[in-house]
Amino acid sequence: MTGKILLVTGGSRGIGAATAKRAAEQGYAVAINYKSDQEAAASIVDSIVKGGGKAVAIKGDMGVESDVARVFEAVDSKLGRLTHLVYNSGITGKNSRVENVSTQTLREVMDINVMGAFWCARAAIPRISKVKGGAGGAIVLISSVAAAMGSAGEYVWYAASKGAIDSMTIGLARELVEDGIRVNAVAPGLIATDIHAPGRLERVSPMVPMKRPGSPDEIAQSVVFLLSDASSYTTGAILRVSGGR
Repeated sequence: MTGKILLVTGGSRGIGAATAKRAAEQGYAVAINYKSDQEAAASIVDSIVKGGGKAVAIKGDMGVESDVARVFEAVDSKLGRLTHLVYNSGITGKNSRVENVSTQTLREVMDINVMGAFWCARAAIPRISKVKGGAGGAIVLISSVAAAMGSAGEYVWYAASKGAIDSMTIGLARELVEDGIRVNAVAPGLIATDIHAPGRLERVSPMVPMKRPGSPDEIAQSVVFLLSDASSYTTGAILRVSGGR
C-alpha cells in the first residue's frame, strides 16, 4: 500500500467502480461510497481485496449533507486520514424540455451534482491540506461534455450542473494550491453506463466521431492519472474524454 487513501463517491457502478478498481491496483486504499446498492458495492470491495488491495464500502446519499459528514467520518475510522477524493455522484433526471421539468427533479439534480460536490470538497479539504497537517493530495471531479453542449431537449439542468462543476474545478484549484491539493475534472462524453435513458446510447453513438460510446475504464484511466503524481504540474484542468465529441 502507498499510504494514499481515496474516497470515490458513487463508487459501486460505472465510472466510479472502474475508478475504484484502477486506483486500488495503483496501491490506494479505497472507500467506495454507495447510495442504495449494497450488493454492487460489496462486489467491488471483494474484487479489490481478492486482488491484494484494501477497500471498504460506505453507504450514504451525497445529496444529503448529514450523510456526507457521516461518510467522511467513516473513512477516518476505517481507513485513516483522507488524501484523495473523486466526486463521481451524479444524476440526470428524466429527459424533457425545460418547460416540462419538475421542481423536484431540478432540486434533486442540483443537490447531488452540485451541492454534494461542495459538501464533499468542504469535508475533504481540511483532511488533505498540508496547512492543516494532512499529506496533500488531489481531488478529481466528474464533469461532462454536456456542460459545453447544453443538452437541449434532454436535460439542460444536468448540463448546467456540470457547468457548475467546471467552475468549481477552476476556483478550487486556484484556492488550494498552498494547501498542497490539486483539483482537476474529467469531462466524459457518451459512456456506456446505466445513467442513460433506454435507447440513448444507440441513438447518440453515430454522432460521436469515433462512432462508439466509451467504456467506464477509459474514463477511469484518466481519473487515476489526474489523482497520481504523474500529473503533478496539472491543476485546474478539465480533461475532455469524449471520442472527439
